[in-house]
Amino acid sequence: MADFKAHVFIAAAASSGAALVAANVRLIDGADAPWLIFLGIVGGMLPDIDASNSKPVKLLFNVLALLGVSGVWMAFKDSYVQQQLLLGVVATYLGIRYGLFFLFNSFTEHRGVFHSLLAAAFFACLMTCISFYFLEWDILHAWLNGSFIAIGFIVHLLLDELYSVDLSNTRIKKSFGTALKLFSYKNIPASVLMTVCTITLYWLAPSPAPFLKVWQAAHWNQYLTQAKLCQ
Repeated sequence: MADFKAHVFIAAAASSGAALVAANVRLIDGADAPWLIFLGIVGGMLPDIDASNSKPVKLLFNVLALLGVSGVWMAFKDSYVQQQLLLGVVATYLGIRYGLFFLFNSFTEHRGVFHSLLAAAFFACLMTCISFYFLEWDILHAWLNGSFIAIGFIVHLLLDELYSVDLSNTRIKKSFGTALKLFSYKNIPASVLMTVCTITLYWLAPSPAPFLKVWQAAHWNQYLTQAKLCQ
């Protein structure tokens, strides 16, 4: 299995290449590239959130805990005195960072349902919905955000699968086939639940038709430009 630094570096490289292609066909502006590359890196860390001692899962629950604290503070700052509010903030942080973290680790296993192409689709749709409904991005950029999450995610799976092949000793390790899979074959209930969640998120997400039309138009314009240059 590749280490944390390798995943971050390869995800950044792949996302940079994808952003360069998108900018080259005029699908995005150059100013959009850093954000999309960042999302690709995030996607490259997501498959390891089911590893209890991994950096991504610790970072994830720290962020969730801070978001929970911010939400409690904003919701109840005018309803309770400072001492009560402080207790509520501390309880929220501890509950998410340690309580929810413990429950998450109890119901997940490393290289399980989160280490699959199904999970890539799930997080892509989730990011698209967050971008469109909460961050209020347009349809094109919402789907681009989700797509770059998926790019980084799939690169992570491919890299782990490549590390399962020992070229120097011409052998295949026991971990081969556990990194890149459609869904978790060992935990069918979890895979069914994630499938339902993914379908629901896709249904809630804005129609990808405008995104696909812009993508096709960008490719067509690039083709015409190249044809003119060749004349």
